[in-house]
Amino acid sequence: MFSTSSILDELNKEEGLEYKKLCRQLKLSKKSDKDKLNIALQALEKLEIIEKNNDNEYFNVKESNHLVAKIRCSSKGYCFAVREGSKEDIYIKENLLNHAWNGDKVLVRIVKEGVRRRSPEGIVDCILERTNQILLAKVEIIQEEVYGIPIDDRILSKIKLPKEDEKYKYIPDKKNIVKIEIDLFPIGQQEGIGHVIKQLDLNNNEKQDIEFVLSKSNINRINKLQNPKLTFKDQQPRLDLTNKNSYMFKSWNCENSPVLPIFHIEKNKDNSYKLWVHTNAIAERLDLSSKKGLEIFFDSFESFPLLEEWQTYLSDEICNSSKFNVGEINEAISLCIDISTKNEITNWSFHLTKVKCSLLVENKHIDALLKRKSTTRITSRILKPIKDYIEDLDKIIEISKVFRTKQILNGKIEIPKPNNSIDSLKELLVHNPVDYSNEYLEPLDNSDIQTYLSPLLYEANSIWFIHSNNYGLNNLSYISQELDYINVSEIIKNSDLINSDIVLNENGTLTFKQLIELCSKDKKRILYKLLINVLRVNELKLITKEYNIEDSEQIISPWTIPSYDFINLINQYIIYTMIVNGKKTKNTNGNIINIMEKNSWEEVTWDIFNLSISKNMNLLINQRIIDKINEYKNKLRQFKINMINIKQVRKAEKLIGKTYSGLITTVQSYGFFVEIKDLFVEGLVHVSTLSNDWYEYRSRQNLLIGRKSKKSYKLGDTIDVKIIKVDILKYQIDLELI
Repeated sequence: MFSTSSILDELNKEEGLEYKKLCRQLKLSKKSDKDKLNIALQALEKLEIIEKNNDNEYFNVKESNHLVAKIRCSSKGYCFAVREGSKEDIYIKENLLNHAWNGDKVLVRIVKEGVRRRSPEGIVDCILERTNQILLAKVEIIQEEVYGIPIDDRILSKIKLPKEDEKYKYIPDKKNIVKIEIDLFPIGQQEGIGHVIKQLDLNNNEKQDIEFVLSKSNINRINKLQNPKLTFKDQQPRLDLTNKNSYMFKSWNCENSPVLPIFHIEKNKDNSYKLWVHTNAIAERLDLSSKKGLEIFFDSFESFPLLEEWQTYLSDEICNSSKFNVGEINEAISLCIDISTKNEITNWSFHLTKVKCSLLVENKHIDALLKRKSTTRITSRILKPIKDYIEDLDKIIEISKVFRTKQILNGKIEIPKPNNSIDSLKELLVHNPVDYSNEYLEPLDNSDIQTYLSPLLYEANSIWFIHSNNYGLNNLSYISQELDYINVSEIIKNSDLINSDIVLNENGTLTFKQLIELCSKDKKRILYKLLINVLRVNELKLITKEYNIEDSEQIISPWTIPSYDFINLINQYIIYTMIVNGKKTKNTNGNIINIMEKNSWEEVTWDIFNLSISKNMNLLINQRIIDKINEYKNKLRQFKINMINIKQVRKAEKLIGKTYSGLITTVQSYGFFVEIKDLFVEGLVHVSTLSNDWYEYRSRQNLLIGRKSKKSYKLGDTIDVKIIKVDILKYQIDLELI
């Protein structure tokens, strides 16, 4: 089914589109669908968003006074239209939302300019794309009519249901939430209409948790029949490296987790090294040359853990065909990195290869390798079976540590993941070495070998950006900048985290490392939480040759784990296409230029791709696809947070009435949040339960203080609390003081 956004995307071209061609582009053949298109076109014309010329061709209005934004609502009814970048949000009164819901993509018109500190005000003229096709709701009877009341209180509508759905009426003791499919969104005075497609009984029923959290995050399970199919025919010459020892570093336990790369190391006569990164040859196994082939991905751009298995965005057939199994020969797309005796990167080149994995390196191996003393003979039960590989593994680990030091010196910071003792979440909390959505890095950890993969893949993905950008190729990238938008002094002043004397450097500032070292163990956890809350989330960007790169920017173009997400897949596809179809010619000395080698671009004065390939690349990499990927990743980010939250609530649910020692981690006007140390779960002590006094909130000191008693509760305090109530639907744990 088409959306208003898809209509405007098709019309977002220099030449106009006549009606029949627009129908073909949108794949509309039914009369009912064409009738809906006619209504949409008439409405868009009246709103002066599109126009029609004398040849009956439709165009987008170039000088439109409408702005594209996303609606963000609070539970208290405040709504804003949020624009990309740092542009000012637009306040939307509830009566001017025109039935737009939280998360919807809309066209907004400003009706009142902002003054002083007040935001501009606007009206929603057009809903481009609906975020929620499925709603979680409670079924209630209102004036003898059946309605679904969304459990998300940011959605300011109720949905009318058929009479037969009365059987799903909400019973608090059962917590019988339903999934509602929207048949008609509310329009004007017309109420929204839908029907129940499934009931979820959540009371003491953890089996429903995944379905509940997926639905609440508006993520659908993938229909495996729609997955892209295998098209691999290996006819390309490949460098045979099957006689080299290659190693996979793996912590993920699920059978269908993303397929990780393997590494091998070669020592040169001058004591320098070549580090090879071999990635699974997935991009060449797919047909990515058509719009139809791409649309298969639009419901799922990423693989993610559901707890005991992964929901994969590629078919099992594709992943298994490219998987590196120990002792088996397979195809790879590889990067060779030359590393000097000082562990500096001096050169690189990309290749098509055949490789063989020699060893699966697990957490037990990395722990034993790093804990052994250099002078001790290898007698460890764990290390004895792999003694022939230890020299290689030591060097790879050494390079990983050196790369991480370099990354921190370049401005990155490390923040450990929160402690967690819930076994069912283990796969979800394993480090993902190619997740660049955070501005911070996870420290190297002996209990998670994939943290040692991270610095290596960070450099490999940075190298592809440098290489492709110097050739003027478009790519999908994450941009990190210096963290100068974080006011460290304000964090110190507002949080009262540091009890020792502070010695500033000659610039009168503190580094993050110095700040963290000045904190006690408990207060470090609070500091990390504060930093995570203020650090920006990195979104995917389209980097073109016209992009002006700032000196402070660090740009990553992921390609090393294509079974993880669509971004890695497309960047790997560009590498493969460049190796196979990139235009090569001789230099002035008569030698063929290796366009896959560092600095080769200095001798290249022609376009690497012909017109046909360039057109295909524009189909793969454009702003519409990037917007869809970012939207999907935001949903997944919320899913992972909510999956952790619901499992923490389930744990607390079994411990109601018990008392624990806790640490105050956040203070607000309505109460303070406490992390229970033994459980690593967080709950709220509401200010209404502090009945012995009237408590005043002081935001500058991050504390609540009693007017009469002067008793205070501030960030970092240790207190005793009791679990009194949990709310599965809101992922909320209520505590009271002891």
